[in-house]
Amino acid sequence: MKLLEGKRALITGGARGLGSGISRVFAEQGARVAFTYTRDEGAAEITRRLLGPEGRSFRVSVTDAAMTASMVDELEKAWGAIDIVVNNAGVTHNLPLALLEEEDFDRVMDVNVKGTFVTSKAVLRGMIRRKSGVILNIGSLAGSRMIDAPIHYCTSKGAIQAMSEAMAKEVARHGIRVICLAPGLLEHGMGQNLPEHRLSDYLRHCSLGRVGTFDEVARFAAFLVSDLNSYMTGETIIVDGGVT
Repeated sequence: MKLLEGKRALITGGARGLGSGISRVFAEQGARVAFTYTRDEGAAEITRRLLGPEGRSFRVSVTDAAMTASMVDELEKAWGAIDIVVNNAGVTHNLPLALLEEEDFDRVMDVNVKGTFVTSKAVLRGMIRRKSGVILNIGSLAGSRMIDAPIHYCTSKGAIQAMSEAMAKEVARHGIRVICLAPGLLEHGMGQNLPEHRLSDYLRHCSLGRVGTFDEVARFAAFLVSDLNSYMTGETIIVDGGVT
């Protein structure tokens, strides 16, 4: 049996990058998958085609509570329930603190933190009624360790880790698990925009000496939300190739 056979999953920010990888791997592992995106319709269509005939995509901003609630209602009517949510949508700007504008800080906090709250709240109502469900929040090594990364991005990912712990404690009595997955630098991710000297410094401290791949993290994510991992909640799992 596949890891996620019969499960129904919603992934935010699923058109590209890690979100697309998670969407594809979850579908390969037997889940029905829906994902959100905001701009890139071409990438969204490519990802949707990889999900099979039941794959669905929604052009919905995670900061829009009304649209998110409507999407969740539509999915629950179509599927009967949502078993898994992956809060993956996120943004950043590779700017030093002195050059950050207030609107830059607000944008990152809105998408990364408020977006996680908005989507989780919309889906939790159904999960609480059914007394089951898994929420996987995508954090970052930057939110758990003291590394050279944009201040507002680190702040948002640290908040996601704290939110995951508090949420896990609150909803555990309803049979719902909440986990935070915190990757290090990944291919084509934030590392693309790093100056060469900063990327080299990161790799020098990474035991495996390379950045991770979307597929590696996506396959681990599939295990984390599966029934094989039924006794884990409230944890932040760092996947970074051994950064020391």
